[in-house]
Amino acid sequence: MSDKYTPDSIIDIFLDDLWSTKGLSDNTLSAYRTDLRHLDRYVQHKGGELRTCDQLEIRDYLAERFDKGSAKTSSARMMSSLRRFYGYLVVKKQIETDPMALIESPKLARKLPDSLSEDDIDRLLAEPVDDDPLECRDKAMLELLYATGLRVSELVGLTMEQVSLRQGLVRITGKGGKERLVPLGELAVTELETYLKFARAELLKGKQSDVLFPSKRAQQMTRQTFWHRIKLYALRAGISKELSPHTLRHAFATHLLNHGADLRVVQLLLGHSDLSTTQIYTHVATARLSSLHSEHHPRG
Repeated sequence: MSDKYTPDSIIDIFLDDLWSTKGLSDNTLSAYRTDLRHLDRYVQHKGGELRTCDQLEIRDYLAERFDKGSAKTSSARMMSSLRRFYGYLVVKKQIETDPMALIESPKLARKLPDSLSEDDIDRLLAEPVDDDPLECRDKAMLELLYATGLRVSELVGLTMEQVSLRQGLVRITGKGGKERLVPLGELAVTELETYLKFARAELLKGKQSDVLFPSKRAQQMTRQTFWHRIKLYALRAGISKELSPHTLRHAFATHLLNHGADLRVVQLLLGHSDLSTTQIYTHVATARLSSLHSEHHPRG
């Protein structure tokens, strides 16, 4: 990497390195590219250069973003992008001093994930019916999602070979290409058996595919399609809480902790590389424990 490289090519080289060494998702890499290009346009307008801009220029840029009402979450992601980029340039000996070294990231309030009560989950999972191929598929998907805490992207991407009904396990390749084994549970196994026996072949319409949960067009379902299906069943079940694509994942973690599961076990099941990511759920569980204590303890 030398002075002949343009800002875009430097960004490309940096992102290629991230892709090959860190296994980051396309969405994350795209966000980093957007952040770096925004800074590049700013420093070029000021007569500077992305690679060699200093701490003061970056502070001015961040201050301008703040003045324009940039959200803390957006600013925090921007800081992450810049830290990685300039840290990379230091390692590659393209710059001597990291301009991000003394710039602090904004402190974000830790938002508790949206979740559903166990009664809500029971009503949601009872909505799809087994005698309709699409609903039979959805019922199996919902049961599997709640039983395993998978990300929706992991669920819709499942193949036949990733699931062992005999062993009651599903093998997941998560973020960064990391594999984990997650137990299915009896109800999920039962619903999967029903789906595979009666509904999957009808959805495939004679086509060959290793996709576990094909769409009605016999293709891999999109996350957005499944998200719409979840909202349909929530509406039918009379659940008015605001839902997200990860609602059942959050419920999985929260209900496990409420029933005494160890936090590190939940971390492994969710596929979190860092325990601190899982610890947000302890706030949910602690609130539940406080409520139970107040209700049942003689001096609560």
